[in-house]
Amino acid sequence: MLCRKALKRFEFWKQNKTKQALLVAGARQVGKTFLIREFAKKNYENVIEFNLVENMEARDSFREASSAEDLMLRMSVASPTLLEPGRTVIFIDEVQECPEIMTLIKFLVDTGDYDYILSGSMLGVELEDIRSQPVGYVTEVLMYPLDFEEFCWAAGFGEESTQLAQDCRAHNEALPDYLHERLLALFHRYLLVGGMPDAVVAFFETNSIDQVRVVQEGILKYYARDISKYAPKDRRLVIKSIFDLIPSELLAQNRRFRLSSIENVKRYSQIQDEFLWLTRANVALATYNVRAPISPLLLSENHRLFKLFLSDVGLLASQFPKESLLGLLSGKPAKQLGGIYENFVAQELVAHGYTLRYYTNKKIGELDFVIERKDGAIIALEVKSGAGYKSHAALNNALAVKEFDISEALVLAETNIEQAESVTYLPIYLASML
Repeated sequence: MLCRKALKRFEFWKQNKTKQALLVAGARQVGKTFLIREFAKKNYENVIEFNLVENMEARDSFREASSAEDLMLRMSVASPTLLEPGRTVIFIDEVQECPEIMTLIKFLVDTGDYDYILSGSMLGVELEDIRSQPVGYVTEVLMYPLDFEEFCWAAGFGEESTQLAQDCRAHNEALPDYLHERLLALFHRYLLVGGMPDAVVAFFETNSIDQVRVVQEGILKYYARDISKYAPKDRRLVIKSIFDLIPSELLAQNRRFRLSSIENVKRYSQIQDEFLWLTRANVALATYNVRAPISPLLLSENHRLFKLFLSDVGLLASQFPKESLLGLLSGKPAKQLGGIYENFVAQELVAHGYTLRYYTNKKIGELDFVIERKDGAIIALEVKSGAGYKSHAALNNALAVKEFDISEALVLAETNIEQAESVTYLPIYLASML
């Protein structure tokens, strides 16, 4: 079993909830159902599961429920085993197939007879209106693909080594060579495999990228089917076009998504809904431009300029021929593949609670990411995939502007931890340790 950080959040919910259901969201194939089942088996005597895609009779019956009491009756009839109050968790999977029951669950949670766990793959789209309300009866956990640390755990990496890396970062001291080389090797593999659980398992079972790509191809087909099924009919072609363009747009020098790449589109307002659909479905990660790296960054967001990354770096790498990726294993990627490194950083930052933004200016240049900590501190990041990582004109130019609120300047590259005047060089695999 893969060790997932989300499990601790499930456990926290069970220990601290009053009258809240657990809602587990995330893109398809990130491991939601498997982790919920493992959690439920360990924490409840009785587990009742309804998958509303596989169990069409239950789905159709639940859709007809006229009240919370009626829904409870229908669940008791559909359940293959006895519902025992105080000892049972009811797990409703693929709840996006029947979003109307979300409002009824509130009243069932209030009774306290059973615990409820809800999950689905398109909740950001199908439950947008419900989730935006301050309902208070749902504790939401958003799951992502395995982050790099979880990938290292799957490789047999111990928590002691992880703690040593964290301590080195805290003091900005170089990691021991043996640890640095091991983490770099795993990082190179992570770029190819990514964090989708089935892809990770296939890799460690076979040590072959071919089986990994079979899994990744299947996931991308799932995403295409989801677009065809859940996206508004009049927008499906454009949404699919945007999704398909992400890899080629990340080949561009500045990684910025060019609206001109979409046929008959000249303005962001023309595709805003389609763009947001992909991000709400958790299959793409948006990085908006800011007019200046000044806190709070939210006030200077410019949505007309943006980058778009895939939710999983392995899915991105799978879009390129295998031969073109060989350099990734030795840390010498082809120049045009720097977008894979940026996608990795974007994925790590989002998984650790950061909002993605970047800054660009003709005179200063481009900062790949501008991150705001909870205390308002601004971190300027440049991501380097090549050996010339100490050349960072944009970062130097930005640091020279007194009006900017840059508290820390970081370069993420294939290097050990180094400090040089006002810039810190970090191993790119520590992207989450900001």
